[in-house]
Order: sequence, then structure tokens, then C-alpha cells
Amino acid sequence: MTSDLLAPLDLAFWNIESDRHPMHLGALGVFGAHSPTAGAHAADLLAARAAAVPGLRLRIRDVWQPLAFGAAVRETDPDFDPLNHVRLHAPTADFHADAGRLMERPLERGRPPWEAHVLPGEDGMSFAVLFKFHHALADGLRALKLAAGVLDPMDLPERAPRAIEPPRALLPDVRRLPGLLPGLVRGALSDAGRALDIGASLARSTLGMRPSSALASAPSGTRRTAGVVVDIDDVHRVRKTVGGTVNDVLIAVVAGALRRWLEERGESTKGVAPRALIPVSRRRPRAAHPQGNRLSGYLIPLPVSEPDPLGRLDTVRTAMIRNKDAGPNRGAGAVALLADHVPALGHRLGGPLVGQAARLWFDILVTSVPLPGLGLRLGGHELTEVYPLAPLAPGQSLAVAISTYRGRVHYGLVADAQAVPDLDRFAHAVSAEIEALLSACAL
Repeated sequence: MTSDLLAPLDLAFWNIESDRHPMHLGALGVFGAHSPTAGAHAADLLAARAAAVPGLRLRIRDVWQPLAFGAAVRETDPDFDPLNHVRLHAPTADFHADAGRLMERPLERGRPPWEAHVLPGEDGMSFAVLFKFHHALADGLRALKLAAGVLDPMDLPERAPRAIEPPRALLPDVRRLPGLLPGLVRGALSDAGRALDIGASLARSTLGMRPSSALASAPSGTRRTAGVVVDIDDVHRVRKTVGGTVNDVLIAVVAGALRRWLEERGESTKGVAPRALIPVSRRRPRAAHPQGNRLSGYLIPLPVSEPDPLGRLDTVRTAMIRNKDAGPNRGAGAVALLADHVPALGHRLGGPLVGQAARLWFDILVTSVPLPGLGLRLGGHELTEVYPLAPLAPGQSLAVAISTYRGRVHYGLVADAQAVPDLDRFAHAVSAEIEALLSACAL
């Protein structure tokens, strides 16, 4: 049995998790159905195909050996049974309500940390599949690849085979240690220097930023999800009129929706500027170990107090330009890079504290998850909607994930169900903000 040592950020995700704050991401896909039995057939297909996807057989095991004390490895589970991971549920009238309850439940850590929940629609004309993957097993891109392995095969052009490197050794050969020590010392000093540089950048970038109480909450462990669909042509219309990028527009929509939502609640938006963490992938193309998380991020204050939709977009665009000029290795959002400079035991002991500190670092996560432009199917049934679902950090009440699929933008919303019982109102506010931007561009 081969083992693959978890990358530092993966190890951090593994140790931050608690029962009330599971660190799995999700995706809720809605499929058109040809018959009332389509959901049951889909569950059978998922279980049968999962056995043939190597990445779905990987469990995570803690390691307590010298030189890797407190680390963890991915390894093939010899007792893997896909029926432990694929579940067929009773018909439902509300896919999101069921998805919220299922997102509350942590994945079983002794097994490969993923699940697929099939939710037949009461009308018999649709069914949904909720995929859950632990962030230590797969980031958004890797989770997409694993999910694609159990969907219907796609007719894609063949790529040239790529050389596969062996897994990283868990422990170095003890006989080589004397010769390796000088290099290890130099590397440690260099790592310490980079860590101090990142820490200094973090301190400078967060000067003047203060935590926002608008999105803070006492953790309840409950979850609620919702989804919003936006026409990508509308987003491009705004972008072409006022400039910036598609991502700038999508982030500005979140800022405007927050303003509308808070005002509907009767809460003041004066001076409200919650800090949004925008993850940035640092994955290198064709990396030897694609399953490892390689993330940095940008941190921007969302201009919730700005009353003008175009003014909010301009503020977001300016902040994103400033972040991009600095690069993903600097600034407050780059704090995730510090994971590379913390020893395994430090992640083990400090994980719970780091999780609790998330509320001091950012107020809301706004992340983009790439999806293929080709149509996806399961058992011949077309995927019509797909909502990415992000983990919710301790002390925070709302996370937003965004994917574009076949000409439509899907906002996946995850909230603490007790802190945000009106998540549907926030979803409506997202749609209203798009209309406001379109109207402002037409003036």
C-alpha cells in the first residue's frame, strides 16, 4: 500500500475541522429526469462507477512516526465499499433544504472522506446529487475531476500520456540524513524568511481593517443552502459597459446583495465593509501532485455602505487591481501560504485555534469554482443546474461559491441556519442586484 503525505495546507484543513465546523466542500447538481426511477438508477451508477476511480478510494490516516510526527497521509482504503458513500434518499420537494441538512454532517474520518447523496424530486421530473468532498482530499478543481469520474463519459480529444511521479516518500532514508542536513538547514532558514515576509505583508494589509459584526455569529453547527442562477450575458453586458472583469462584477453583486439584505432586515449599512476572502489557486499546470491544495487569496473590503451599484463595482474593481498588482504571495489573503512553514505537529496542535481565528481574518468567503463548458450527464440525464457549496468558517454565518456552467452563473450559498434563517431573501437580493446593475448601465 503506497502512501502520499498530505501537503501542509491539506493538513491544516484536516486539523481545523470540528463537529460543528466540518471542512468539506460540496456541489449540488440538478438533473432532468426521464422517469420517476431515474434517481434510483443514478445511485446505482454512482456506486458502480466509484469503485473504478482511484481517488475515491483514498482515506486519510494520521501519522505518529519520527520526522513526520503529527502528519497525515492519503492511502488506499483496503476495505473501500462504495455503498458506504452513495446514499439514495426519499423523494423531496426542496433540494436545497435537504442539501443544507446533509451539509451539516461531518464526513466519517475513518473512511475515504467523500459522499454522494441522491435526492429524487417529488415530481418525478428531476433529481439532484449532492457531492461532498473533504477539503483535505480535494480542492474545488480536484473535486470536480473526481465527480466527473462517476458521471457519464464525455467524448473528449485524447491527450498525450503524462509521466507519473511516485508518491512523496513519507520518511527520508535515514542513511542520507548527514548529507541532507546542510540543505535542510538552509531550506529551513529560507522558509523562515519567507514566512516572516508573508506575516509582515499580512500585518501591513490588515491595518485599518476591522472585523464586521454583520456576518458574525455564534456557531450552531446548523446549515442552510440556497442557489441563484444568473445569465452570463447579463454579466458580460455590465462588464463591457463599465470595464473590469467578470469576476469583479460577480463580487460586486455579492456586495450589493449584502446591502439589500441588511436593509430588508432593518439593519444599518452605514460604514459596513465586510472583508471578503477571494481564494486564488497557485496550482501549477501538470503538477506532479495535483490533489494537494495550493491556495493563496486576496482580501478586499466589500463596499456595502456605498448606495450606488456602479460605485460598488468601481470600488471592487480598484481593490482587485491593487491585489493583483501586489500578487498572490503578498497581502492579507496570502496568510494561507504560512501553512507551508508550519511543522506537522504545529498543525495538529494549533488547528483548532487557527479555525477560531478565521473570524479575525475575514468575514465572508467568496470563491469561484471552474466547471467545464461541455454538458454533463448521469445515466443519460442532463445536468441542468450546479451549485458549488463552500465550507463555513467558525464564527461566520455566510459563504458564497460561484460557478459558470453552459452560459449561466450559479451562486451557491451556505449559511449557518440559526444565524441566517432568511437565506432565501439574500438569494433574491443577488438577483435584484444584477437587475440594478443592468438598469444603471442602461442610463
